[in-house]
Amino acid sequence: MQSQPKPPRQPKRECEIPVIEKTDQLFVLLQHWLVSFLPAAMQPVAGVLLSVVAIVCIFPALFALTTVFERKGLGRIQNRLGPNRVGPFGLLQPVADGIKSLTKEDIVPLSADAVVHYLAPVVLVVAVFMGFAVLPMGRKMVLVDLDAGLLFYFAMGASTELAVFMAGWSSRNKYSLLGAMRAVAQMISYEVVLLLSSVTVVMMTGSLSLTKIVEAQNQYSWGLPHWFIFTPWGCAGFAMYAIAATAETNRSPFDLPEGESELVAGYHTEYSGFKFALFFLGEYLAMFSISGLGTTLFLGGWSAPLSSLTWVPSWIWFFTKLMLSIFVFIWMRGTLPRLRQDQLMNFAWKFILPMCLLNLFVAGLWTYLGSGWLRWVICSAILIAAYAAMGWGEMRRGKIGPRSYRYAE
Repeated sequence: MQSQPKPPRQPKRECEIPVIEKTDQLFVLLQHWLVSFLPAAMQPVAGVLLSVVAIVCIFPALFALTTVFERKGLGRIQNRLGPNRVGPFGLLQPVADGIKSLTKEDIVPLSADAVVHYLAPVVLVVAVFMGFAVLPMGRKMVLVDLDAGLLFYFAMGASTELAVFMAGWSSRNKYSLLGAMRAVAQMISYEVVLLLSSVTVVMMTGSLSLTKIVEAQNQYSWGLPHWFIFTPWGCAGFAMYAIAATAETNRSPFDLPEGESELVAGYHTEYSGFKFALFFLGEYLAMFSISGLGTTLFLGGWSAPLSSLTWVPSWIWFFTKLMLSIFVFIWMRGTLPRLRQDQLMNFAWKFILPMCLLNLFVAGLWTYLGSGWLRWVICSAILIAAYAAMGWGEMRRGKIGPRSYRYAE
């Protein structure tokens, strides 16, 4: 009896996609469903616009929630309550702050350059938003998957320094100008560190694509991930990246450009109302953006921390790591005192930058030595010895050392 040929397998329809994959690709499927109502020629443009709208809505919403959590967290650290009057548990405080910013008078100094004064906060916010375009926030969840995504991100990040200088220069105020010059000097110094700490990841993956960098870390051995932070060069690179990211976003203990005891409010002294709110928004968006990049480069991006947890949607892992990074920013703000300007610059050029250059050598040596325990010992020993020698040498010269406090008698 001759067997009948098997019918050809039908392609899996969307309704037959496994539930786990549906949950992981929830926003991608939603986008495809919404654009399916449009003509085929308009669908690519509509898809991009929907993604832009999602980014523009999600991160400002996170900014609003983060301001509440930060104020409550700092209140807990300082043994007080924090905002608790507007809405349940004070959660509607950002709404009240937003209304206040919209209704406050916009005061521009008579001698200021009105056009540049107006454009500075707009340029800052737009430049920060552009960085989100290349961050993979989940599996297949990236607005623009560029082969040189990391290069594009740093190019957009450099634009924020221009916006800060525009704000300080256009205000025609000595405190604003001094704050802007401080900010530009600080941001350029630590942007070099930020770039060099990221180069080690590019060396290991051989790509500037952030999507490929995440895929290179989305592997597991004995259930544990291959995140770059779990290597000697990756751990050192992440530590230096975190320090530089804190300085780039002007957060404590590197918030000298806004030193209220010296410069009133720094480069945005002459800003009020909604323009000041845009600077405030830009600072927090920069925190989200730079934390997202650090997550992508060293913490596996959207990949799960254990192979047994890969069923959890990838976008949940990305935003969990992102918010944990923000929590560390808040924790440091409530814990560490502000540095002096000379300490800040000495730390960048005399300690962190040489360590970054050494880490490039260690990353190359890691590849050259091949697999095995020997490379772990040699690379770790080089980094620890350099850290100890440089730290001891700086303390001996009196450049870095314990703080001394003097109190009025």
